[in-house]
Amino acid sequence: MKMLAVVTGTDMYADGNLETGLWLSELTHIYHCAEEKGYEIIIASPKGGNVPVDPESLKPMVLDKLSKEYWDDPEFRNELRHAKSLDEVAGELFDCIYLAGGHGTMYDFPNNTTLQTIIKEHYEHTKIVAAICHGVSGLLNVKLSNGEYLIKDKRLTGFSWFEESVAGRKKEVPFDLEAELKKRGADYEKALIPMTSRVVVDCNLITGENPFSSKEMAEVVMQQLKWEK
Repeated sequence: MKMLAVVTGTDMYADGNLETGLWLSELTHIYHCAEEKGYEIIIASPKGGNVPVDPESLKPMVLDKLSKEYWDDPEFRNELRHAKSLDEVAGELFDCIYLAGGHGTMYDFPNNTTLQTIIKEHYEHTKIVAAICHGVSGLLNVKLSNGEYLIKDKRLTGFSWFEESVAGRKKEVPFDLEAELKKRGADYEKALIPMTSRVVVDCNLITGENPFSSKEMAEVVMQQLKWEK
């Protein structure tokens, strides 16, 4: 069993004043669950190479025990330094493709045609397509063989505009993810209480709202994969 974890390669917001990157827990929890089940996990980013990690996600108040263990693991850190490029994994079929979040994804996920093709092929082969938080931005412009947006009429979630306000990033981000998802006809859902876990399953599409959904997201994805076998 193989999983492709797609992460951002973008380390700064457009204004060049603030650092961004992968939100660590949104990768570590799924990585841990998949590793426990004996999955082969490939980490890839649009261009490959070093994966920047958002310094905000490493702060003691948000860095959970599991994520800290992975961050302190030289082998895992080495994997983050040597991600494959999407071009290297294009054409390969995985049991699951998982789009991790972090604000950096808003810059290098939405318009990446290689990523769009990978997602389309996996979705149409009824493989699990999962995305969490800002990683959901990678679904925005994916069109299926019938020309429709993949997310049209699909139940899903992703980082809400109010949560963007709580995070203090409304002026930094290139677009409003919640609004863009709705524009493409998605049936957008969010947790009643911002910054709490919310995971939505619509057939083989699984989405998580925010970093606090990381643990539940990993569990739901692994459960769905078990049923898919």
